[in-house]
Amino acid sequence: MPASTSSPDLTGLIKAYDVRGVVPDELDGPIARAIGAAFADVVVLPEHHARGAASDRAERPAVLLGNDVRESGPELVAAFASGLRSRGVDVVLVGLCSTDGLYYASGTDELPGAMVTASHDPARYNGIKLCRSGARPVGQDTGLTAIRELTAAYLTGGVPEVGAGGRGAVRSRDLLGEYAAFLRSLVDLSGIRPLTVVVDAGNGMAGLTVPAVLETAAGLPALPVTVIPLYFELDGTFPHHGPNPLDPANLVDLRAAVVAHGADLGIAFDGDADRCVVVDELGEPVSPSAITALIGLREVERERQAGRTPTVIHNLITSQVVPDLLSAAGATVVRTRVGHSFITATMAERDAVFGGEHCAHYYFRDFFFADNGMLAAMHVLAALGGQRGELSMLSEAYQPYSASGELNSLVDDVGETVERVRHAYESAKGAGRVAIDELDGLTVRHWDSTPRWWFNLRASNTEPLLRLNVEAADEDIMEKVRDDVLALVRGTTTARTGPQE
Repeated sequence: MPASTSSPDLTGLIKAYDVRGVVPDELDGPIARAIGAAFADVVVLPEHHARGAASDRAERPAVLLGNDVRESGPELVAAFASGLRSRGVDVVLVGLCSTDGLYYASGTDELPGAMVTASHDPARYNGIKLCRSGARPVGQDTGLTAIRELTAAYLTGGVPEVGAGGRGAVRSRDLLGEYAAFLRSLVDLSGIRPLTVVVDAGNGMAGLTVPAVLETAAGLPALPVTVIPLYFELDGTFPHHGPNPLDPANLVDLRAAVVAHGADLGIAFDGDADRCVVVDELGEPVSPSAITALIGLREVERERQAGRTPTVIHNLITSQVVPDLLSAAGATVVRTRVGHSFITATMAERDAVFGGEHCAHYYFRDFFFADNGMLAAMHVLAALGGQRGELSMLSEAYQPYSASGELNSLVDDVGETVERVRHAYESAKGAGRVAIDELDGLTVRHWDSTPRWWFNLRASNTEPLLRLNVEAADEDIMEKVRDDVLALVRGTTTARTGPQE
């Protein structure tokens, strides 16, 4: 490609965990090609050479490459593949797939992977999720920063070519059937009571994977699960609603359909189908923290039956119910920073059996320590189908506390605002009434005495925003703490600077 006259600023595109931007304003073919070449040079080739030196293997380096249903996907796939091939790397085209489907291929084939997707973002966005072999993520501390820097250099000076004889080749990989069979080997649904589930694929990749995993499209035996499909037609414009199931507006159709069909539950997937949101038989959403506790207890029991001491990971803004219940069940519970790369790294370091986030990502040791929305949905079906009660009753025990949800505030100075909030609670810390930590943003806890509450205040990675999450033992206390912290953040009052009594 021709050289540019100035080095582009890619910090808004190549973020902490992945690549994400508006097409073509922020992400286009030339940029995708440069990212592909940089991925080859920073991750793929060094890993291949290290493995070859260790095993004396001679095969060529290769990358698995898949995409979701977005209309810009094929162009970006072709450009990214061109960048890989220019550096002598073979491309294994997976085609349309879910992100966890790509992780499956990376884990079983022991190859690096790239998934062209913008996950839950609107249709005008696209992006790229990168992983090393074995589905190990590439984040800001594990290569993505170097990829961003090298991409900028390649956009400025051009991507170097290895020569026609050394260019990578292209081949295809069909994974859907074996991926479906693999998931069924992890969660046995054959013996559950019959269930009816409404699944909202949102015109995203769940429209491809659900019929293969839960039905018979991949040639697997029928399960005692009746799937009522919503928006299974693959359409990257997402014509019915946005691909983010955490937005209540995108659950309206699912909630209504569950009630209308008298279904046992409903499940909504995001655009690349790597996370799921659950609603009960009344059409009420079940919090991702409750799902983390539900699945976590299943995995803890399985570990204990195998004679192992279970470890479970959760990020610091999941509900307190997660460490409460899992610790009581005998698990070692580890609290981490928010973010995909932090969770997966800690999962591997601690050999954790399971991990969950507040944003409906669920991680499994049996799935290469990676996240998998379909596998999480199967665990929910197994838990519900293994007993006679309704989901609303089953999940009630996992949702005992009152939470604010994530509240965003636009501020002039993020650092100064956080310091203002910290200062307001420092005296209470000195009196031993609260605990303050900075694992990720500012967390203030008053959980060891009454009234019980905690909050976390975190800065956005890309905007002058502060994100507030509050939880308390009851609604009144949650609202008081929420309103006090928001008043401090937004500068509307300096009253009530200590813990709420």
